[in-house]
Amino acid sequence: MLPRVLVTGANGFLGRHLVAELLRRGYPVRALVRPGNVASPALPPLQAMPIEVCELDLAQVLRKAALADAIGGCGAIIHAAAVAQVNPARSRVVRDANIQGTEQALRLARQGGLARFVYVGTANVFGFGTKARPGDETRPYAGGRYGLDYMDSKRAATDLVLAAVAREQLPAVLVHPTFMLGPGDARPTSGALLLALRASQLPGYPLGGKNYVHVHDVAVATVNALIQGRVGESYILGNENMSYREAFGLMAGVLGVAPPRWPVLPPLANFYGLLCDWRAALTGRPAQVNAAMAAVANDGHYFTPQKARTELALPQTPITQAVAEAFDWFLTHGYVQ
Repeated sequence: MLPRVLVTGANGFLGRHLVAELLRRGYPVRALVRPGNVASPALPPLQAMPIEVCELDLAQVLRKAALADAIGGCGAIIHAAAVAQVNPARSRVVRDANIQGTEQALRLARQGGLARFVYVGTANVFGFGTKARPGDETRPYAGGRYGLDYMDSKRAATDLVLAAVAREQLPAVLVHPTFMLGPGDARPTSGALLLALRASQLPGYPLGGKNYVHVHDVAVATVNALIQGRVGESYILGNENMSYREAFGLMAGVLGVAPPRWPVLPPLANFYGLLCDWRAALTGRPAQVNAAMAAVANDGHYFTPQKARTELALPQTPITQAVAEAFDWFLTHGYVQ
């Protein structure tokens, strides 16, 4: 009999795909979401699915009894809850959700004897590389120079999980997705890029790049990690490395619009980022981008997912398909005309 799996962040972009994949394989699921966050735009409520729903805020200090109720009867945890906000660059909300939330997830794990704890991080906690020599799980963290609480907090959370493996023999496997695309991005996160391209809101392209992956491929490999992969090991879940020029061209072709024509050179990108920071300081509201985001866009964040392909059977759906499915979903649900 398959163990009941507690999924944190079950109402997020990836979380919904994780729940669907677990149900497809016959796992009983308990979805843990923040109070009042059960519903999601353009998606059926979690209660409409054949799962249990538990409302708790992992970023808050919880009573031991509440933790016991949440984990009771579960044999595994997939900790996918996180805040991926990068604007503003510094945010107490991001730090609390990603660091304290992971501490609380580890407290949940200590409530009972789990067969597996799967932590969902981000590839950005490793050092990136070039297309010829992409970054892998052995590269030391390089994101500290950007000053982004998102990257820094996810690195700190990763270290918390690794420490629990070393000190407490926590049976944890860590998976680290790259930039996810696909259907169901109801509160557009990565999909916001497609919507901006469709609306011709991107006049130029930065000189950096990144790795892209279909969200369903991430869900498949993450669920595989419940029984595959080595305890204490990290796995980058990615697929195609593309420069922004290449990626925007591919996406624009699928969306039926012209791609951005002009390169945005690093000095101009950095200057614009600083201007946005000054504007945000004056108005008290985040601008379109910030200096940290501009610095990230100037670099090539390229990674290899070879380890996850080999040990977690990570699928490799073409990114063209991921973009097409994402755009079709946005069209169907009224995000674009």
